[in-house]
Amino acid sequence: MKLKFLVIGKTTMPFVKEGVAMFSTRIKNYTSFEYEVIDIKKNKFKDPKGIKKWEAEALLHLLSPSDHVILLDEKGKSFTSRKFSDWLQQKMNLSYKSVVFIVGGAFGFDESLKQRADALLSISDMTFSHQLIRVIFLEQLYRAFTILKNEKYHND
Repeated sequence: MKLKFLVIGKTTMPFVKEGVAMFSTRIKNYTSFEYEVIDIKKNKFKDPKGIKKWEAEALLHLLSPSDHVILLDEKGKSFTSRKFSDWLQQKMNLSYKSVVFIVGGAFGFDESLKQRADALLSISDMTFSHQLIRVIFLEQLYRAFTILKNEKYHND
């Protein structure tokens, strides 16, 4: 199974860039992993609804019909780290060709992308910036693999 992590907009915070690089490298020790930034540049839309639609079109263009798509969304299902690792193992057992996790832009996701999604996943009841959530999620993804391999990284 290949894991993909798609994010909207450049990462401008240096510590987030470092964290993304570190955890991406670590995750690649467990599975095929791809991190892709969709550069939104300037667009013609000024309103949140138009921006979300434009971002959704860019993301939908990158997805294949066989991708299992999971949106990181505040309304999604939440897990403890251990339960998330179990959930991830279930995804691996289902033999999806690729599982794609997506972080949207500052305004969230357009309805068209939510309709394409197979699941919504919440990282926390708290709200985080769309840049900061990148490193938080990748750390949890790495943690899930260490739990599945019974490695020392996770302490109960």
